[in-house]
Amino acid sequence: MVLATTIFAPGASPRIDTAEGVAAHLDNLMAMVPQLLPMRERVGAVLPRVNPKGFAGMAKVICGQQLSVQSAAAIWGRFEQLPGALEPQSYLLLSEETVRGAGFSRGKFLAVRTVAETVVAGGLNFAEVDALPAEDAIRALVALKGIGPWTAEVYLLFCAAHPDIFPAGDLALLKAAHHGLGLDARPTIKEMIGLAQGWSPHRSAAALLFWRYFALLRDKEGILL
Repeated sequence: MVLATTIFAPGASPRIDTAEGVAAHLDNLMAMVPQLLPMRERVGAVLPRVNPKGFAGMAKVICGQQLSVQSAAAIWGRFEQLPGALEPQSYLLLSEETVRGAGFSRGKFLAVRTVAETVVAGGLNFAEVDALPAEDAIRALVALKGIGPWTAEVYLLFCAAHPDIFPAGDLALLKAAHHGLGLDARPTIKEMIGLAQGWSPHRSAAALLFWRYFALLRDKEGILL
């Protein structure tokens, strides 16, 4: 298979919110890591997954923490119908009872509240964070109580369309790596982080490829969004 790669100018690496952007990253990734070619050939087209940016997007990711796809979708459907739920200023006017009535746990209610308070106080500008290099963006988000690495990474990948994120703690990605790379055992999170480092600056495209591969193997989606 001959690949026509695109050379990205410094700072011009495309986001992964279009099929063309994902394909450009995958073309470059295949040239760097030809071991991934059989996975790409098996899955066919790898499409982006686009979710709201900013506060609403982060609320959606928090909603999906540790839930099945179906449960997260049902709860989010109720939550987004709450008047003011998707804007930080008006979210702060909602009572815990109202938000938990939509299906949020107390921890998730408080995590979203922390995000809203930080935005309103001027301590978090999502547009600025979204534009940071991967490690800096993750560091800025995990500084907030209730936001762990997985939540930060999934937000940056699916909401900010960041081009260089790989949520190494996601079980579906670990399973896909085990099978797709022909590893003797499922990699640990630390091992997966090390593997993915070599795929920078195309780690988001690699994650989308692995999720698609996992979905093909299991005939289901592998992410909680």
